[in-house]
Amino acid sequence: MSWANPEYLWLLTFIPLFMAYRGWIYYSGKSASLTFSSVMSLKNLPGNYRSFLVWATPFLYTAAYVFLVLALARPQLQNTSVERSAEGIDIMISIDISSSMLAEDIKPNRLIAAKEVAADFIRQRTTDRIGINVFARESFTVVPPTLDHDLVQNMLATVDLGMVRDGTAIGMGIATSINRLRDSEAESRVIILLTDGMNNAGEIDPVTAGEMAAALGVRVYTMGIGSRGTAPYPVDDPIFGRRYQNVQVNIDEDMLIHIAEITGGEYWRATDLDELFEVYREIDRLERTEIDEIIYVNYSDEYPSYLMAGLAFLVLAFVNERFFTRSPLFHP
Repeated sequence: MSWANPEYLWLLTFIPLFMAYRGWIYYSGKSASLTFSSVMSLKNLPGNYRSFLVWATPFLYTAAYVFLVLALARPQLQNTSVERSAEGIDIMISIDISSSMLAEDIKPNRLIAAKEVAADFIRQRTTDRIGINVFARESFTVVPPTLDHDLVQNMLATVDLGMVRDGTAIGMGIATSINRLRDSEAESRVIILLTDGMNNAGEIDPVTAGEMAAALGVRVYTMGIGSRGTAPYPVDDPIFGRRYQNVQVNIDEDMLIHIAEITGGEYWRATDLDELFEVYREIDRLERTEIDEIIYVNYSDEYPSYLMAGLAFLVLAFVNERFFTRSPLFHP
């Protein structure tokens, strides 16, 4: 509800002043009255409807005044509709699933942490087509870019080690993602590459893959995951059970920085879960979807119903005053 002429609502402030004035006249003895030596003999007289209607007139006039003032203020119902159009971004998330992703320097381990943060990122990107790619010694697409984010989340949950042979083919991870984006008509195409090692497999060199992405206008955001120095890695011993040994963390940061630079992306290093979340938040800020809004507002006047109510109360007050009783508040 809105008001076309809200300035008229100030007229409602006269109501308590008027009622206070009339009450003062009545109770101060300034109104017309008859004096009796005693009213004891009148107390038991039966009343009739006029004794109740005598108090109705001022309230009817007051109600009429309120509704007429509200009609002057022109109440309106506002119906707003918003039309949105968005030019979405096509995003491929490429995740390293080599055995080193079992390292537990990021709890519970690197792979589970990477999946958890990626899932949170996907939930924020409601207008973008998102796909999942994984790589170890080979690379394959788990789900191509789609707006069906429930499907993407379900497929992301199935990602695990052992889906392909062990190794780290970073170039293949980029190349497979490019293949999924090359026919996209989206204004912006992005690859988010997450790895914890150095390229040691695959037919395509990572820098060559990066140059392919640059030629096609695909930005590559590269991310190194893992602590600096050594990380605890679980080893299952058939005799002594699970134990941990510290392994050296080797990430080819120079190569990842170079790929990001030639494609117009950025490189980050995440050494714990908080930093991993922050990296995805930064990517979320950098790759924002443009949303155009057209707002339609339709107003419908409601003053006729208020006007009719005010006139009805005015007529009732007049009839009650003239034909049933004369109110002491209005007739001193």
